[in-house]
This record gives sequence, structure tokens and C-alpha cells, in this order.
Amino acid sequence: MNSRERIIAALNHQKADVIPIDFGAMRSTGISIWAYQSLKEHLGLDTTTTKLYDVFQQLAEPEKEILDRLGADVVQVHRLASAFGVKIDRWKEGDNGRGIKCMVPEDYHPIPMENGELTIQREGKVLAKMPREGFYFDQTCHPLESAEDVEDLENYTFPVITEEEICYMEQKAKEAFENTDRAVLMEFGGNILEAGETDFGFENFFMNLLAEPELVHTYLERLSDSYIESLKKLMPRVHKYIQIIQFGDDLGSQESTLISKEVYREMIKPYHKKIFSYIRENYPEVKVFLHSCGAILELIPDLIDAGVQILNPIQIAAKGMDPETLVDRFGDDLVFWGGGANTQVTCNYGTVEEIQAEVKKLIQIFSRKNGYVFNQVHNLQANVPPEKILAIYDAAQEYRKEHGNVFN
Repeated sequence: MNSRERIIAALNHQKADVIPIDFGAMRSTGISIWAYQSLKEHLGLDTTTTKLYDVFQQLAEPEKEILDRLGADVVQVHRLASAFGVKIDRWKEGDNGRGIKCMVPEDYHPIPMENGELTIQREGKVLAKMPREGFYFDQTCHPLESAEDVEDLENYTFPVITEEEICYMEQKAKEAFENTDRAVLMEFGGNILEAGETDFGFENFFMNLLAEPELVHTYLERLSDSYIESLKKLMPRVHKYIQIIQFGDDLGSQESTLISKEVYREMIKPYHKKIFSYIRENYPEVKVFLHSCGAILELIPDLIDAGVQILNPIQIAAKGMDPETLVDRFGDDLVFWGGGANTQVTCNYGTVEEIQAEVKKLIQIFSRKNGYVFNQVHNLQANVPPEKILAIYDAAQEYRKEHGNVFN
């Protein structure tokens, strides 16, 4: 099997030759620009070619040499400008604003402040800040933070994909499909809960979920309509090239879900189901991937009912997210994508030997039923040394050699 065939087999809960591997095929399975440059230096590779493609999370674009070295089977098609309006179709030499030399988007102009913060600004307005000792930007601009009723939505423009972005994504999808044998994952986003948090602000949106349900439903109905309109324009142009479409909505914290099961079913699930069903009904060959962090065990049956086929990142250190339980309860209905190395504990604080042992144990658990794609839990952070990154992926590749196909 080649990489694409291997991924397709796993997505269909069919027999694959070996465990599929992902490294950086979406914005929550990747690597910090700091860690990536250290890895390239460790491997003796040219660091000047690295692209900072996600300025929000400061993520590097994995290159072919790295994908080959780590055994990766998937590549990503990005949105044109998913972070603060910074387009990623034109590049320049520069640095990330914190001294890491790399290629950066031409539109990326971080502004340092006297207090050591780094800011992204537009027309004099601060959109995001990176703390002096931080590694990511935090959004500070919430366009609907003053909205109190439905009338306050009238002047808000809901996002619909442009022809420029469709052409960009179509070209990138075609190139990935025709010039590699890797599976192609297309980023879409389609956030529901997270969009409300972004537009209203966290506190406001969570209060509005309970206190102003009419406002929230009107907002989410219009938002999901804009997503469907975008998908209707985009999917006819790209569906023949992609195998996976990625959505995202973090529904959990370390200890619990962010909202109750009842609130999810009433306020969020109808809109998840609306957009996921559009893909399932019109493009059944393209699988629905949801990234959702945290302790979301009690919501998984509803996510499956809403149309989720692939779940990521499988945050195994969060409460209730026990790998054995997840596989036993949901392994027949979901493809698990991630969960293969504990980035909260072992990857940062464990030894190389402990990391390798954990990786092999987790692969064994998650691959007990058909449908698993290996990746660590979420992105590799800035301070993870190259030796540990290689330990993660070398262990996964060793498992391939030792066990071959482990699917039933």
C-alpha cells in the first residue's frame, strides 16, 4: 500500500498494511516553529526554507524531508488566511517576531510593544497579543462583544469563502493529490462553539448560551448558513482531490466538558449536524474529521450522531479520556486520530525510553479495532527537544516493522 491507500483503509475501518502516521497534516497535529527549527538543525537540514504558516499558534509547515523521515502519510491543504487575515500564498525572509529566522507570510508584520508583548494590528487596532514569555498569540478583538440582542447582528458580516481562496485551495489540493501519494486533508474549520467564543468573547458567549438563547440561535443559524454557502462553492472544486475535511470545535477542558450535554444538544449540536450532514450526504467519499480538545467523553455519542467520523486529538490526560474505554465504546464508529503520545506529561518530562514505551503501548490499544491514525496529542510544543520528537516517531515506525498490520 502507498500512504494514501493506507489512510483510506484506516478511514474505512478496513485492513491496512501498517499503522498510518500523521505529522502536521492539520493545525493540531503539528509542531511549534521553535521545536521544528531545532529538529532540522539536529538532522543537519537547512533551516532557512522553513515556513511559518500558522502565525496564531506559531506552527511550522512540515517539509517533504521531515515527512519522509517521520513516516508521515498525510499532507494538508490550508485555508488561505485562517489567522488574523494573514494570507499564506506569498512569502518573505524574516523571523517570527521572537528571533526565529524563517520564511514568513508577506502580510505578517508583528509589532513589538514596550512591555515586551508582540502584537498583530490592523488599522491601528490590536487584534492579538503574544505575552513577553509566550509562544502563541491570544486574540483580543471580539467584534460582537457588545451584542445584546438579535438586532445587534444586523451589521455583522458572516464569512463566505472568496473565489481567490477557492482557487488557492483547489490548486494546492490538486498539487498534493497529483504530486504525492499521501492522503490529502483539507482544512475548513467550521467552528460553532469556538466561533461564538471568538466573536462575542468567552465570558459573553457562555453567558449568552443560557441567558440569550434567541441571540445565540440566530447567530449560529446565520453562521452555519455561511459555512454551507462556502462548502457549496468549495467542495465541487476540490472533492476529487481530498480524502478528509477537517472541522474544529474544542468542547472540553482538562476536567470536564465546557458545556453540559443538555446545552450541547440544544445550542450547538444542531449546527454541527447541519454542516457535517452536508458533507456526508453530498460527498460520502470525503470523511468528516473533528478536532475537539479536552474531557469530551460524554459528548462523543452525540458527536457520532451529528456525523463525526474521525476524532482528534484524543487528549488522553484529560479526565475520562482513557484509551481502553474509548476504543471499547467507540472504536467501531470512530477513527481515532492522535492520542499516541502524551504531550502534557511524557513528551515534556519523560525520558526517551519512557516516550517510546508509551507510544508503543498506546498504538497497541488504539489499533485493537479497525481505524487508527497515529499522532501525538495535539501540537509538539516549543521546548520539546529533537531527541524526544524522533523518539515518538521512531517508536511508531518501529512498531510498524515489528507488528505490520495490527488491524482486525
